[in-house]
Amino acid sequence: MTTQVRLPHGVRDYLPAAAAHRRAIAEGLLHTFEAWGYRRIITPAFEYEAVLALGLGAVAQAQAVKFVEPLSGEIVALRPDITPQVARLVATRLKGEPGPIRLCYEGSVVRMGGGAAPQRELFQAGVELVDAPSPAGDVEVIALAASALAAAGVSEFTLDLGDVSVVRAALAGIDDPALREAVGRKDAEAVARAAHALGLPRERRRLLEALPSLYGGPEAIDRAASLLGPRQREAGAGLAALATVVERLGHFDLAGSITIDLGEIRAFDYYTGVRFQGFATGAGEALLSGGRYDRLIERYGRPAGAAGFAVDVERVALALKALGAPRAQGLPVVLVAGDIALAARVATRLREGGTRVALDLVGPRRRRSANAANESRDPPTARGDRRLADLAVRAGCERVIVLASDGGARFFEVAGERRKGRVSPATLTRALQGGTPLDALLLAR
Repeated sequence: MTTQVRLPHGVRDYLPAAAAHRRAIAEGLLHTFEAWGYRRIITPAFEYEAVLALGLGAVAQAQAVKFVEPLSGEIVALRPDITPQVARLVATRLKGEPGPIRLCYEGSVVRMGGGAAPQRELFQAGVELVDAPSPAGDVEVIALAASALAAAGVSEFTLDLGDVSVVRAALAGIDDPALREAVGRKDAEAVARAAHALGLPRERRRLLEALPSLYGGPEAIDRAASLLGPRQREAGAGLAALATVVERLGHFDLAGSITIDLGEIRAFDYYTGVRFQGFATGAGEALLSGGRYDRLIERYGRPAGAAGFAVDVERVALALKALGAPRAQGLPVVLVAGDIALAARVATRLREGGTRVALDLVGPRRRRSANAANESRDPPTARGDRRLADLAVRAGCERVIVLASDGGARFFEVAGERRKGRVSPATLTRALQGGTPLDALLLAR
């Protein structure tokens, strides 16, 4: 029986250029997080399903890929979300560490999503801020989210803010999936019909029917506050806190990037206060999402408030493409060819200085091609340089360094202005012995 070589649905390969682009995005995000004082952690790709489930809602639990771990016979799950893992880590390994605790991470999550061709493996980078009070902690993570998007190259974005207390006040005691779906679609007519059918008090019905329209600028907060009754103090406090967050975000020059959506129903049973999403042209869904979750960590044994967010790296890549931003590349690569012994020494020194180096493993043999007759009329050096340039392009290299048997070197670029240069044997020897930095001689533009 012949095995069909294919990938499971919902996962994909990334070839070198695409992989370098996404790795550059992820590393750029992490560098931004670290600049704000967040420390990197690494959590496992799978855990015992029962432990993960403590920090997952019903939807996330249903999306988890589960299997029996052979050694223990217990059920484990690939992580559909990293935040519960951070909560477990803070409540156990960092139980005695005082807050605020600033942690950041990156990695893949796997979710059994719906749709015809869902992307099941997602790459994320995110932060969690533990034991920081509200609203100061909320302001920090939202401002950091904006800074991270800007650092990734997403120059135009919108931060959509809300507070779950309003939706909770409107839907308290109502278990109607169709109504929730209508609120999520902002279908005002469907919401009004459902509210009327439920026979709710007039005050409650007004708030519920208003949910699809409670979005826009900061004035949406005032409109929502005017709909609250005396029994809805929690929602009133939530709106007051949200107004403070919006005001303080103005100190980070973000007033023009903020919109308000108080009818957003996403994960309203998970978050406990402010929640937010980041959007940009070219990505139909949110590039990042997060908020305050004050009851999650205590499920693992440590009462602690927290706020955080996760960035979807693939959606950032799509947004950058739509914005026409240049694709992020990996570090420049140099192809070193020629004298074997000298090439090994030069490659080692360049790598020690942080340059990525690929060695020519083919040697100076003439490349066979349909143009062999024409090539034979060219000087040997020109033929060799064409072969090396082709090899460099295939390897993703920007420059070729050719080392001669007399101890000298020449170099040329494979694109652009095709800059060229030469280094004498004496100069190269002094550089290898610790004189002039080697990269200044061979890589200077």
